[in-house]
Formats: sequence, structure tokens, C-alpha cells
Amino acid sequence: MLKLTPPFFILSFVIFASFGQAQTLTSVIVDSATQKPIPYVTVQLKKKGVITNEEGRFTFQLDNTIQPTDSLFISCIGYATIGRPLNQFTEKQIVLAAKAIDLNPVIVTNKNYTPEEIIEIVEDSISKNYNLGLGKKRVFLRETYSSQIMKTDYTLKKSTIDAFNKQFIDNLINQIPKNNTVYNEALGDLYGGSDGDQQKLDLIKASELYDKSMELDFEILEEKFNKIMKENVKTDSYFKIKSGLFGTKVDADEMFESEVDSTDVAALNEQLEKEKESKENRKKFFAKYKRQTMGNLYENLPVFEDTDYNVLFKPGRYELALEDFTYLGDAAVYVLSFTPKRSEEFKGKLYINSDDFALIRMDFENVKPLRDFSLLGVSLKEYLAKGRIIFTKGNDQKYHLSYYDITKGIRAGFRRPLKIIEKNKNVKGRRKQNELSMKVDAAFGNRNRYELVVFDETPINLSQYDSFKENNTVLPKYMPNYDPEFWKGYDIIEPNQAIKEFTSIGEAED
Repeated sequence: MLKLTPPFFILSFVIFASFGQAQTLTSVIVDSATQKPIPYVTVQLKKKGVITNEEGRFTFQLDNTIQPTDSLFISCIGYATIGRPLNQFTEKQIVLAAKAIDLNPVIVTNKNYTPEEIIEIVEDSISKNYNLGLGKKRVFLRETYSSQIMKTDYTLKKSTIDAFNKQFIDNLINQIPKNNTVYNEALGDLYGGSDGDQQKLDLIKASELYDKSMELDFEILEEKFNKIMKENVKTDSYFKIKSGLFGTKVDADEMFESEVDSTDVAALNEQLEKEKESKENRKKFFAKYKRQTMGNLYENLPVFEDTDYNVLFKPGRYELALEDFTYLGDAAVYVLSFTPKRSEEFKGKLYINSDDFALIRMDFENVKPLRDFSLLGVSLKEYLAKGRIIFTKGNDQKYHLSYYDITKGIRAGFRRPLKIIEKNKNVKGRRKQNELSMKVDAAFGNRNRYELVVFDETPINLSQYDSFKENNTVLPKYMPNYDPEFWKGYDIIEPNQAIKEFTSIGEAED
């Protein structure tokens, strides 16, 4: 639905100009024939752009420089571009019509290019078409982590602690959440070039949306486990944890957190200092993780030589085919498919501007597992890596990353014997005190999605890059339910319906 707050378009600008309140333009873009939403459409206003989400929705922040007569341009591959003043968008949705393919003489001539020749020209034109140097980018990263426990079979062989019986273990397994989803979002300025390890990040704001009650369930289970252990295990014992031929040693005091006496001021101060240090470390870790994630995505763009999607630099390793001509606005576009001949990992499609031979979009999907490890009952398979990369031409007439979307899928398994033995050298007689022995057959699955949106990129020189110093103090704001006000005033990619409808089972407080 296209809306402005207040609902009357012209009135909203009068109010905005008078009171300086931020306005938003929100709508859904649909196909004129099917009436279905169109994902990943580019929406531009005064040379500033956003991308629609997979449901065709977008939100645009309007500042006091925007006038009702400013034109909004909407373009998508295969559709006719529309551009008209904001005050003419009065319908509940924006409709795009498919563009008829009417090839001009230039395209007909270019049609004689072989796919290999097109790729060669694209590679030769990379330095002309893209900023390969340092830049400052306003970026938004949304990460979606979905986990699933697919199997939790076990056989209890021996337990010398009565409380650790089959009923307790069954109860423990039944309380573990079988499915869980976490959404993380972060906005910031990313400084750097093609090297993922040399990025710098200035975090602005971040959030995490998940059901904290699931986390609390684990805490309750841990309390039950620790209670049983404290009642049955000697504090000066140690544990031998064995799985087949492999084993490790753990002291008993490492398994339990010691309680602090509330009357011991020195101990309380020490604990507070540790908590403060822990929070500072968490800030550093959070910023470092976000920087690495963004850097890893950015350095893997297909226009950089060390990319995993190396079809532009090693076309001989792929079967190439000219699939189609289409349009992105008024620009004619080649659509090339690529399929690996031998050991390469990805197939997909390339969308190439026939005028300047710039790659403007890549769709990709793995053709085989990226990792497939199995040894002595432990297995790990990265079975999925699928997504798309979109470039948009900027004010400098060079193409810049505007959207990177990738979904990764991993399955892991553990099918091995597990034995936990309590030993104590201070007890007369045998050192062995207790034993818990079982055979475990478990399987887990994760599907993680990363969406990186670049709203603006400005080239910078080495001096500007060196002068920026990271000082990230931002931690994500926990939200038990989706909060539409959190990102108010900021450009992000519109959340999908699953995020908007997310509600914790137990609305835990921050």
C-alpha cells in the first residue's frame, strides 16, 4: 500500500516543511498482468535508491529537500521503467508492465557476439565500469538464522547417578526447542576496498529479534543439570569425557559458576568489574563480527579476481549460453547462463548491459556441496549457497553494489558413543566415582540468510581511509516482537511479513 503520514500527500509536505518531521513513502510494486509482487526492484528519488524486498515492498525516507514534484523512478529487468512526480502516485500499489523486446540496430549487430566474447569485453571493462579502490559505503545488513533439530536419538547404557536416568534425559531433550529463528540487523558506514580483512566499520544502530524464552529454557535446564551434579559430584573431582578413542579432561570447578557472597564487597566489586569487561568485549566482538561478515560478502563480488563466482575471470571453466535479450529501463541487457564444466561450484545467470558491457546482476546457486565432511561419526555438509547480486550506476557514472542476498544451508550430524567419567585422586580406593555412558545419534540443520544493502558509496583516498578510527560502542537492541518504530528515520530494506509478524511466546524483558 502506498501511503504517507499524514495520508494527504500535499498536506504532508506542508506539515513536514513547517515542523521538520520525517516522512516515509511506502508501497508495494506488482506485475500488471499477474498482479503478483515484483522483488528486487530499484526505486530511485533524486539519485538516491532503495531495493524492494522479496515481497515487492519498499520504504523511502523523505527529508525536507523533497518536493511533491520530484520524480520517482522505478526500474526492473524485463519491465518498462516508470518515472513521474511523487504527487502522481495515488494508488494503493505501483504497477509495472513488461517491456516488449524491440531490438534496435545496435543490438542486432551486437547479437553476433558469442557468449565468450561478451564475457571477455565485460572483464576488460571492469576497471572502467566499477570503483575498485577505497570507498565509504552506507550499509545495512540483515541476517536471518533458522536452526532445526532433526534427530535426537540416544541409547543410555550406564548411569551411576540415579537422577541421570532415561526419564530425566527424555525430559531434557523434549524441552530443547526444535526450531528457532533469530533476526539481526545493523546499520553503519563501511570503509575499505576489495580486501575483506582491511574493512573498517562505524556502527550506527543495531537490533536483534528473537524469542528470549527459548534462551531461558536452556538456562532452566542448565540449573537442573548443575543441581544434580552438585548433589552427586565432589568439588575436587575431575571428569574424563570420552567419545570413542578421543577424550578430554575437565575439572569440576570449571563446570559450575561459584556464587558470590552478597556481604563480600571485594568479591562483588570483582564480579562487577568482570561484567563490565564482558560487556566491553561483547561490543568489540559484535562490531568485529559485523565488519567481517560485511567484508566477506563485499570481497566476494564477481568483479574482484579472488571471488568464488569467477566466471568473468575464468570463463573457460564454464559452459556459456546467450539465453535472452531483455531491458532494464531503456538499456538493453544480455542474459547469459553459466554452468561449470568440471570442478567449479556455481551455476547461474549474468545480466550484462549491452551498451557499456557492465555486469548489473548475477543470480547464482551451488551445483554441489561446498563442504562435505564425514569422519568417525561426525558429519558436516554445506549443501546450499544461493542468491543474487545487483549493481546500480551511481552519480559518478560507475556501477556500485546495491544489493547482495545469499542463503546458506548447513547440516551436521553426531553419531558416536559418549562417556563421562568422574574421577577423584583424593578418595581412597578407586579413583572412578561415577559414570554416564550413552550412544548418541543427533542431526542438526541451519539455514542462514544474509542481505547486504548499500545505499550510498563515495570514493575515498588512502589518507581518508587511514584517518578513520573505529570506536564502536553499539550493542544490538533486543526486541521480543517486531517494532516498526525502531528503524524510523533510516533507510533499510523493508522487512518481510515473517519479520513483521514475529512474536515471542514469552515476551521477556530486556
